[in-house]
Amino acid sequence: MAQSQEDYDYLFKIVLIGDSAVGKSNLLSRFAKNEFSLETKPTLGVEFACRTIVADNKLIKAQIWDTAGQERYKAITSAYYRGAVGALLVYDITRMASFESVGRWLSELKDHASQDLVVMLVGNKTDLHNLRAVSTQMAKEFADAHKIHFTETSALDNKNVESSFQQLIDNIYQVLQKKAVNNSDSSTKDQLSVDYKLKANQKDKTLGKKDDTCCN
Repeated sequence: MAQSQEDYDYLFKIVLIGDSAVGKSNLLSRFAKNEFSLETKPTLGVEFACRTIVADNKLIKAQIWDTAGQERYKAITSAYYRGAVGALLVYDITRMASFESVGRWLSELKDHASQDLVVMLVGNKTDLHNLRAVSTQMAKEFADAHKIHFTETSALDNKNVESSFQQLIDNIYQVLQKKAVNNSDSSTKDQLSVDYKLKANQKDKTLGKKDDTCCN
């Protein structure tokens, strides 16, 4: 039976960003449908998929947006980030150039996303460890310097994919709870819940298409 819009406590919009071909689409596919394709084509425009998980006994629907990491899609930036409460910033551990772009993507997040956005740096394709160009230590130092979370994954091997999304969602929920604590008025707490449901529903249909399995 399809879930109604009220079958979850919170709806979190999460964006996937990073250079083209770092594996963003396969990370999304692995998390949302436990699927992986060796013939994944570059994402055209924007797609998103959803999955509902539990955090602190609350049902959280994660609405995860994926866009191509190419400059020609720069025009969709503002709408793409609108309402996002979390981001996975992905690079390919075998391509130093994709890691060198991380700083630019992080700056873009700061320019267009909420200041409360929770960011996780993700080094993908650890299954290609013999081709590694970006050391774990280098990436960890970058993450520590910018006070963001860090992990490494393999969409192919399904390594750390589930835990990465779970950790990000847990951290977003913790930020939400801190806001609730800072607003002791119960009506304000209730409004926060409503806000987090509404944010991710602020979709611009002109951006692209959603996954057919998503958000039912």
